[in-house]
Amino acid sequence: MALAFEDTTEARRDGLIWIPGRTFTMGSNDHYPEEAPAHPVKVDGFWISLTPVTNRQFREFVEATGYVTVAEKAPDPKDYPGAKPEMLRVGSLVFTQPKSVDGPDISQWWTFKFGATWRRPLGGLSDLRGKLDHPVVHVAYADAQAYAKWAGMDLPTEAEWELAARGGLDDVEFAWGDLFAPGGMPMANTWSGTFPTHSKKPKGHERTSPVRSFPPNGFGLYDMIGNVWEWTSDYWSTRHPEPAKHSCCIPSNPRGRDAEASYDPRQPDIRIARRVLKGGSHLCAPNYCRRYRPAARHAEPEDTSTSHVGFRCVRRTEGEAK
Repeated sequence: MALAFEDTTEARRDGLIWIPGRTFTMGSNDHYPEEAPAHPVKVDGFWISLTPVTNRQFREFVEATGYVTVAEKAPDPKDYPGAKPEMLRVGSLVFTQPKSVDGPDISQWWTFKFGATWRRPLGGLSDLRGKLDHPVVHVAYADAQAYAKWAGMDLPTEAEWELAARGGLDDVEFAWGDLFAPGGMPMANTWSGTFPTHSKKPKGHERTSPVRSFPPNGFGLYDMIGNVWEWTSDYWSTRHPEPAKHSCCIPSNPRGRDAEASYDPRQPDIRIARRVLKGGSHLCAPNYCRRYRPAARHAEPEDTSTSHVGFRCVRRTEGEAK
C-alpha cells in the first residue's frame, strides 16, 4: 500500500511537490541487467513537477521564446555519416501499429515520419486538438533542457526521478505496490493486449492520455509510470555501481557523468551521447517491455525524439550542486 500523501501548501506549490530527502534502494536485481545491482543511495530533498510537461505548458514556452525543437530542424549530415541525404529532413519517430511482425526488428513498428513534431505528433495533418493536457512528445534532450531552464528548473537525475517514482515505497515491484493491476484496476497508461500487433484499448485511446488520468503515487505525483518515458540528466551506463561496503560510503546525490561511456557501441561512427529514460510508456507490455517500474531504465540518444518520450522538471534547494 502506498504511503498517504498529505496535500498541504508546504508540500505543494507552483505545480510542484516536495520530495523529502532520504536513503533508498535504487535499481533491481530481478529484471533487466542494466537495472542491477540494487544499491543504496542518499538523495537530498527536492521539488518535482506534479505531472509531465504538457502540450499546453510547452506551447506557452514556445510562444514566449520562439524556441524551435530538434525535430523541427533538418539534421546536420556531419552528425550522421553514411545517412541517406533524403532522410536528413525535419521529422521524428512515430509508433505505427503493424498488423503482423516477423521477429524483433523495431523498424516494423517505428517509422521516421517527415513533419512529425510536438505540434503534429503523428505527422501529416495531425494537430493538438483535444491533446493540450497530454504530455508533450517529440522532444529531444536539448528541448527538455531548454524548457527547464526557461522555467527556472532542471531535469531530474536518475536517482531523484526513481526516488520520486517510488512514492515512499521500497522493495516493491511497482510505484503502487507488488501487484500490477490491484483488483483489476489499471494504475498507469501501459499497453493493453499483445504488443505491437493487438491493442485492447478503444479506438483513439491507444497512445498518450491526459495527465492525471490514473491514480497518483504515494507522493501525490501523476504519470511517473507509463504514458511517456521521461528524460533524466544522467548519461547512460550499462549497469549501476556496486553497493557500498560500509554505510559511511553510500553515494550521495549520485550522477551519471560519463558521456564517453554512454555512446552506442553498435554505432561506432556516430558519437552522440545517450541519456537515461525512466518510467516506461503507453507502449510497455508484459510480452515485450516490462519497464513500467521505478527501477527500470532505458538508453536514448540525446538527439532523438519520439512519439512516446516526454519529461518533467525539478527544482533543487538553493546551493545544491546540479
